[in-house]
Amino acid sequence: MAANLLEFDLEGLAAFCETLGEKRFRSVQLFRWIHQRGEAEFARMTDLAKSFRDKLAQHATVKVPEVLSQHLSRDGTVKWLFDVGSGNAIETVFIPEEDRGTLCISSQAGCAVGCRFCSTGHQGFSRNLTTAEILGQLWFAEHFMRRHLGRADRVVTNVVMMGMGEPLQNYDLLLPALRVMLSDHAYGLSRRRLTVSTSGVVPMIDRLARDCPVALAVSLHAPEDGLRDRLVPLNRKYPIHELLDACLRYLPGAPRDFITFEYCMLDGVNDHPDQAHRLLRLLRDHGGRGVPAKINLIPFNPFPASGLRRSPAARVQAFAAALNNGGIVTTVRKTRGDDIDAACGQLAGDVQDRTGVRVRMARSRSALQLLDTGRNT
Repeated sequence: MAANLLEFDLEGLAAFCETLGEKRFRSVQLFRWIHQRGEAEFARMTDLAKSFRDKLAQHATVKVPEVLSQHLSRDGTVKWLFDVGSGNAIETVFIPEEDRGTLCISSQAGCAVGCRFCSTGHQGFSRNLTTAEILGQLWFAEHFMRRHLGRADRVVTNVVMMGMGEPLQNYDLLLPALRVMLSDHAYGLSRRRLTVSTSGVVPMIDRLARDCPVALAVSLHAPEDGLRDRLVPLNRKYPIHELLDACLRYLPGAPRDFITFEYCMLDGVNDHPDQAHRLLRLLRDHGGRGVPAKINLIPFNPFPASGLRRSPAARVQAFAAALNNGGIVTTVRKTRGDDIDAACGQLAGDVQDRTGVRVRMARSRSALQLLDTGRNT
């Protein structure tokens, strides 16, 4: 079976080249062709020896999942739905802003954490994504957007692992993908511009600190264990004090001097002024010195199975003001791509009917075909 070269970080690609009887330094040239130039056809990699290209054509491939659908929002947001087999779909969202382009990437098909306010969690867990499926989302989005926008320079400047799934529950397959994203021979992201978001898998936060310390975002959503147990079931295994201890251990080698805490605003559940003050005390006083923090308040994207409502805008602003006045920088996340259901899990939830997925797949175009016609898509 041909090896998908998107499975490999640079060290892994060097080892693969050795199995073909090639020198390890050839892997750098190949790596640049794949990731910097977005080339999937070995015959076009013209500075590689023809004998090497012939071996690659026989033993390797560059393959990303099929594109089920592509949605372009009025605000410039782009959302792709990728098929990962057995009726499962994953979502990837590109969010353009004046000073950056952020790509939100999925790490699992579904999610096992089961947060009450998360559409993906209500769909259940299917499987971990492979390294190629994780990395393929960036590979496709970067090179599609270059062609679509007619640009030669890098389009994706920031990556957030905030799509479908809990990244740290797929750690071993996530890690090589992170290393490729950071590599100067590939996408050249800085550690500050690559964010892993977690619901609080404490042992894996410690591993990430040792192996690949990038920016960390923690899905908190409640200021005390009783409520967080109900909203984020993982809290029963790793309660808030253990999670915040892990955050303090993470900071010394981290690229930022604070942890970002995500807080989804739920009407009448976690948005009371007293809860804002408890959250403030929690982060300011934990461990006797507090946790350096930035808080992101997230407007809830309602879906029928949740039984929850979005907090009114005035209450969100009051909550933010209480935190800012208490000395913790707090922002309210802008909603983007509302006209294309760009919130995580919304599109994938529409394709749970396996028969419907097969029909849509039959009409879909491959990612490579979309890349080839990107300027006109």
